Amino acid sequence: MSNDVINSVYRKNWIKRYLEFVIGLIVLAVAYNIFAIRCNLVYGAGGIGILVNKLTGLNPSLIILICNVILLGCSLVFLGVDSTKKTVTGSLLYPLFVKLTEPLTTLNVNGLETFMVVLCAAILSGFGLGLIFKSGYTSGGTDILNQIVSKYGKMSMGNAMYFTDFIIIIFSIFVFDLPTFVYSVLNLYIVSIITDKVVLGISSSKAFYIITEHETEIKKYITQNLSHGVTVLEARGGYTGNVEKVIMCIIPTKEYYVFKEGIKMIDENAFFVVTDAYEVSGGA
Repeated sequence: MSNDVINSVYRKNWIKRYLEFVIGLIVLAVAYNIFAIRCNLVYGAGGIGILVNKLTGLNPSLIILICNVILLGCSLVFLGVDSTKKTVTGSLLYPLFVKLTEPLTTLNVNGLETFMVVLCAAILSGFGLGLIFKSGYTSGGTDILNQIVSKYGKMSMGNAMYFTDFIIIIFSIFVFDLPTFVYSVLNLYIVSIITDKVVLGISSSKAFYIITEHETEIKKYITQNLSHGVTVLEARGGYTGNVEKVIMCIIPTKEYYVFKEGIKMIDENAFFVVTDAYEVSGGA
């Protein structure tokens, strides 16, 4: 049953998703050739391409292709056939697009400060990666390495990504200099933020989880004064074992202030957690 669901998900809107995937790869390649190479911004397979190009003079797109093919072989061994099939297309198309957009390296961006070049590289790369991940595909390369490290290193994908990319970035100190290392770290950080925003969108709602001794008053405030629905959950304290009521509510971000301050006025000792709600679906 679960395999049927997964197959249905991948078949849904596949033309639109594949178009997004290809556009994402092209944007990623354009950012690489116009900005990343110019400032030696090192991370991922593209970063390896820049490092090896500096040391040997080999074409970055060729280096990326070699890295991706080696990593595909590692994927077959450590992750299996099913996982590998999902990364083959991106692993082969990305170095191709890097090669096709190579003439863009001649564009003159010398009028831009280094920070602006780094910022442009990060925004474009994050946007491209966001489109790729949102479409359900991957660009291959160190994404494969991240999966292997996550699986065998017993760590989350996010931590695996930072671990592998940081190791690659470290080498920039020895091949280039300290400022290049700092700019690469900054670039990676901004890329991760932009990627999340493209995949998840900008949060227009907030989710509140409230524990209070004034449950009735707060529910009345939310439902009658603010005209929002609530859900009451049962929770048990991990230390005390006491059963508590947790009020959950989704509100528009623009009402955050009046919502939060109203809760504090009703119960100044109320415990609440606020998180971004990127998508709200279903319900009455």
